[in-house]
Amino acid sequence: MIREVLRMGDPRLWQVSVPVTDFRSKDLNILLEDMRETMAQLNGAGLAAPQIGVGLRVVIFGVKSNPRYPGIEDVPDTVLINPRIEPLSEELEEDWEGCLSVPGLRGWVPRFRKIRYQGYEERGQRFQRVVEGFHARVVQHECDHLDGILYPMRMRDFTRFGFNEALFPGQELPPED
Repeated sequence: MIREVLRMGDPRLWQVSVPVTDFRSKDLNILLEDMRETMAQLNGAGLAAPQIGVGLRVVIFGVKSNPRYPGIEDVPDTVLINPRIEPLSEELEEDWEGCLSVPGLRGWVPRFRKIRYQGYEERGQRFQRVVEGFHARVVQHECDHLDGILYPMRMRDFTRFGFNEALFPGQELPPED
C-alpha cells in the first residue's frame, strides 16, 4: 500500500525512532512492502519509516543510474534495520540533496565521504558495508530521519537552498532521497 509521506513541519519527523526487536513480525513485513511501494511510486532514492509515520529504525534505499540522471552511481536496493554508521575519515563532501519530506526543494549538504554502515536486513541477518560518495550520502540522509534530522538541519549555507525550478531552471533532477 502506498503511504502518505509526512512533510517537514510534522512533529513526528523530529522524533527519535526505536529499534526493531522482532524480525519475524508480520507488521515489519507489511511496513517494508509499503515502504518499497511508496518509494517506487514517488521515484525516491530512499525512504525511512518515520517519513510514513512509523517510529522504527528502518530505512530502505536503492538507485539505478540511467540516462535521465547522468553521473549518479548505482546504489544497491537495501533494507537497513537498526543501523549504525561510522565515518572512516573526517573528509566531508558537499552536494545537493532533496527529500520526499521536503518536496520541491534542494539544499547543499555536507556529508562524510566514506563510511562503514552496519545493521540488519529484513530477515534479521547482520551485515556491513564500506561505501563512499553518493552511496554514503544516501545512507547518511536516510539514517538521519531515524534521529529526527532533516537535511536542512545539516546545511551551512542557506544561499544554496531553494526551490528546484529556481536553482535548476529547465533541468531534469535526480530522484529525491
